[in-house]
Amino acid sequence: MKKKKLRQQKTVFLEASKPILMRRFFFFFSFTLCISSWSQRPNKPNASEIYHQIEKLNFLGNVLYIAAHPDDENTRLIAYLSNELHARTGYLSLTRGDGGQNLIGPELRELLGIIRTQELIEARKIDGGEQFFTRANDFGFSKNPTETLQIWDKNLVLSDVVWAIRAFRPDVIINRFDHRSPGTTHGHHTASALLSMEAFDLANQPNQFSNQLDYVQTWQPHRIYFNTSWWFYGSKEKFEKADKSNQAQLQIGVFYPFAGKSNQEIAALSRSCHQSQGFGNTGSRGEEFEYLEFLKGSPPIEKNNLFDGIDTTWNRLTDGKAVGELLSKVQKEYNPNNPGASVPDLVKAYLLIQQLQDPFWRNQKSEEIKAIISACAGLYLEAVADVQEVTPGNTLKVKLEAINRSSNAITINRVESAPKTKAIWENQNLAFNKSCTTSFQLTLPSTLAYTSPYYLKEAGTIGMYSINNQELIGKPDVLRPTQVTFYLRILGVEIQFTRTIIYKYNDDVKGEVYQPLDIVPIVTSTIKEKVAIFPKNRSREIHVIVKSGKDNVSGAVSLSVPEGWKASPERVPFSMQHKGETTTIEFVLAPPKEASEAVIQSLVTVDEKVYSHDKIDIIYPHIYKQMVLKPASAKAIKLDIKTNAAKIIYIMGAGDEVPESLTQMGYEVLITKPDAITPELLATADVVMTGIRAYNVVSQLAFKQKLLLDFVKNGKTMIVQYNTLDDLVTQDIAPYPIKISRDRVTEENAEVRFLEPNHPILNTPNKITEADFKGWKQEQGLYYPNEWDAQFTAVISSNDQGESPKDGAILVAPYGKGTYIYTGLSFFRELPEGVPGAYRLLANLISAKN
Repeated sequence: MKKKKLRQQKTVFLEASKPILMRRFFFFFSFTLCISSWSQRPNKPNASEIYHQIEKLNFLGNVLYIAAHPDDENTRLIAYLSNELHARTGYLSLTRGDGGQNLIGPELRELLGIIRTQELIEARKIDGGEQFFTRANDFGFSKNPTETLQIWDKNLVLSDVVWAIRAFRPDVIINRFDHRSPGTTHGHHTASALLSMEAFDLANQPNQFSNQLDYVQTWQPHRIYFNTSWWFYGSKEKFEKADKSNQAQLQIGVFYPFAGKSNQEIAALSRSCHQSQGFGNTGSRGEEFEYLEFLKGSPPIEKNNLFDGIDTTWNRLTDGKAVGELLSKVQKEYNPNNPGASVPDLVKAYLLIQQLQDPFWRNQKSEEIKAIISACAGLYLEAVADVQEVTPGNTLKVKLEAINRSSNAITINRVESAPKTKAIWENQNLAFNKSCTTSFQLTLPSTLAYTSPYYLKEAGTIGMYSINNQELIGKPDVLRPTQVTFYLRILGVEIQFTRTIIYKYNDDVKGEVYQPLDIVPIVTSTIKEKVAIFPKNRSREIHVIVKSGKDNVSGAVSLSVPEGWKASPERVPFSMQHKGETTTIEFVLAPPKEASEAVIQSLVTVDEKVYSHDKIDIIYPHIYKQMVLKPASAKAIKLDIKTNAAKIIYIMGAGDEVPESLTQMGYEVLITKPDAITPELLATADVVMTGIRAYNVVSQLAFKQKLLLDFVKNGKTMIVQYNTLDDLVTQDIAPYPIKISRDRVTEENAEVRFLEPNHPILNTPNKITEADFKGWKQEQGLYYPNEWDAQFTAVISSNDQGESPKDGAILVAPYGKGTYIYTGLSFFRELPEGVPGAYRLLANLISAKN
């Protein structure tokens, strides 16, 4: 009866049965802690920043911003809500951005999603927000929400939005996109708003997604807004004339003395974290406004006050008055020259917070006040491993450091490590400004899970990640169980501070460098040839790179191949003496006589246990090192394909893996930078090919374009892959006028029509048929030109369902003695995926002659 009664409550806390209460406690605790685990480098707030934290501690109000992708969020508004209003502000991105493009490297799909996840995490560290996700997978551009919700499991994503609302308990929800205008923007965008509107009503209904109520309560936000702007009206002039009587107008152009920056400057730094999407941003200063259209809920009487009618003081809680009075005193008497003087009252307030009845506020404010106590006391607590990677069952050395830089009496009662709880460093007094260190040996369980993004551990679908543990849904980052907890006695009160064990080292150039501690297999392997092409019946070499995760590893490697394929030898022994050592093992793979596509896998056997992981490290300076474990597999294709002996100069653009695919096809490929292009170099090549978005990101191309077009005029071939219509480094990307548009074909299986069936592109050296467009991934192409000179010939046409034909996928033009080709087809996606038809078609483009 208690459980049923608990589920019927809306916004007040009633104690329920102990098992449910404990599950909720641990969920609330982990939901709060997941934010602090983002940071590898210790947070060291200055006196002004500590005061800002105290202001936020005294504000009891939450806002949840909802959109579809990383970089959809309005960082100006998030920064304002968090830093000016002091609200706890979350951003719920329905996806992790797997389906986007990558301007900084070759990573696509889930690897790009990992990069964009980390970029969001770094952005939130700057603007003060918190980051959450659903299980929705960004499957690529979608033109309407109907398609989006068909590919996503609408009910599951809706349940995740409800879960986020119940767990975060926002008073106010803000949608980035308009739910009333399907088809005018990305389908994911509109879908995010539609789901948010529906979840606003469902989150308070106990009969909706009732399984969640073992961990959270139902919750009814007070109101929901749409973050509108002139962009949604089509022009600034139209927006100025629009009726704004239902819109809140927020002056977000404030200046923060504690940061020494304007709100827009903070927002620009946050926005600039999205480096993979090319969203570097310059901050501004001065008055600026954001507009929020009220959609439903409780209408505010004071329309520019988002929290109108909501008590955001400690009086919001029936037992919060004493806490509020004490913390008001702390805020009033705070001395920036002596933050430690606030610790006694903060500790008293901490004890009062532990007595709060509502576990949501108790746990949220406990974590906030603990961080403030630590900062005011000048506490530095850290656990550093002596290695960056370690295998399950192995032992690592961990160094602990603790220092108290205040006059408050602080003692380490004990420190406990996890996993395999072990108590160490007991009864250690932390005298003023005396650094205390110790080390201990931590033996990891042999069953400890390898480090990898939790949402990738189970196979998902094209539209959904598979996460079966309810408590994990929404967590932003990799789960890292190797931790230590410092049990400190501060002025007689025991307070726990948990730190994730990290690795750090000193770089002669960069100084102190922090990295996460990763749990790795004792051996991993990588098949060097991710897509191996067999154009004839000849066998070819396949190379497997084996890497040791610890010292003294020996075993044997084999290739698992499907019937009809043959790998020899069957097994190859190896032995490596040192951790991190690699060895390359060569196999010969023979294809079947008939056309075939095969997935081959490397299997490494050590002590009768088989390891089949490929370890991928993602390293960029703007995010922390990420490790991903994927199946150690590759694709082998016995393909009916004819190629010529062309020599290709490839000018890399935003980053792709097309050159590797060209090499697999048998071409001689030279990757070069524009400043190395000379007439003499061009004379050695038959074809010049530019990488994706090269004319968007490689500024030197503007100065080499005449040379490249002369190369074509003299009888050679130039192939230009897709560029966006914005920020071209030169308008003369082609020998004749051409206008790039936003046209694209997102339905990868859309019918392809041959406009010029006798054109050499469709016939030489390979006869292209409709079958060559089967099995394409994510999309057919993007940013097709929609206007071009009469010298161009459009070769193929296709379109998404219900749309007009898009004829700009392949445009071919003679120029002098040579041939110029512009293509928006997504070869950069299809080739690494091993799509046979993409290889055959590209071979024809390369063979094109005037």
